[in-house]
Amino acid sequence: MLLHFADANGDFDSSFFVIFGVPFDGTSSFRHGSKFAPDEIRKASYNLESYMLEHGISIPDLPVHDMGNIGTLDEFGSVEEVIETVHSTMDYILPEKFPIMLGGEHSITIGAAEALKKIGDVGIIFIDAHGDFRDEYLGNRYSHACTAKRAYEILNKKVISIGVRSASREEVVDAKKLGYAWIDAYEFHKIGWKMAIEKALKIMNVEQIYLSIDIDGIDPAYAPGTGTPEFFGLTPLDVKNIIDFLGPKLIGADITEVCPVYDNGNTAVLASRLVQEIIAAKAKTWKDKFK
Repeated sequence: MLLHFADANGDFDSSFFVIFGVPFDGTSSFRHGSKFAPDEIRKASYNLESYMLEHGISIPDLPVHDMGNIGTLDEFGSVEEVIETVHSTMDYILPEKFPIMLGGEHSITIGAAEALKKIGDVGIIFIDAHGDFRDEYLGNRYSHACTAKRAYEILNKKVISIGVRSASREEVVDAKKLGYAWIDAYEFHKIGWKMAIEKALKIMNVEQIYLSIDIDGIDPAYAPGTGTPEFFGLTPLDVKNIIDFLGPKLIGADITEVCPVYDNGNTAVLASRLVQEIIAAKAKTWKDKFK
């Protein structure tokens, strides 16, 4: 029996929001286990209220479909194969529908970037503890440690990271050389979420945004179940506020790097709630469409 996200009751053709999972963690460099996250996030969703109190929106009233996972826990081979599978899946969904991808490790977002490239005037905002701007890691150019670098190349620099607090010296030097800007966690805490996201949007100068949330962008006090935890991070409310602010511009989103093996259950619940927040933030800007 396939497990679906709670209240994702629509079929593909009649739905606008399309959820799918990518159970892959083949390049994880510290803690492994994020391949189990898509179904754990789905399980957690059944403990959440369907009614979004702040938004006045009920998720079951919205056209939401869950495609299930693309591939199985043991089916995927190389990371290149996974990225191509994500790319083709995103091509199938975009631009008529709104994809929400559940990882798995962060390398899967490279596949999303390949699909977004065909749409035009779109960029990726990463919420991430790490620079992920290595040219290669352990000999692999598609490692989860290279995600932002590959996306930056694919989308012609229309990429920015928020919440960074861990990067190698080489990443910092390379980012400055190539003009890649990130808003680190220390600046974020000084200026606050609103000024940070306004700064990011000004730098990117695009009409549409794909939001990629690496759960380690949130402080491990709130999200301990992740592969490479780093302290001094964002709060869940910071991320919710960013989602709400971006709602009108969002074209899709993903949540990656939840690692259930190291979780107490809270991280999967948080990821599940963020899925709801993404749906509600987008739906709130399109009320007439979803009446």
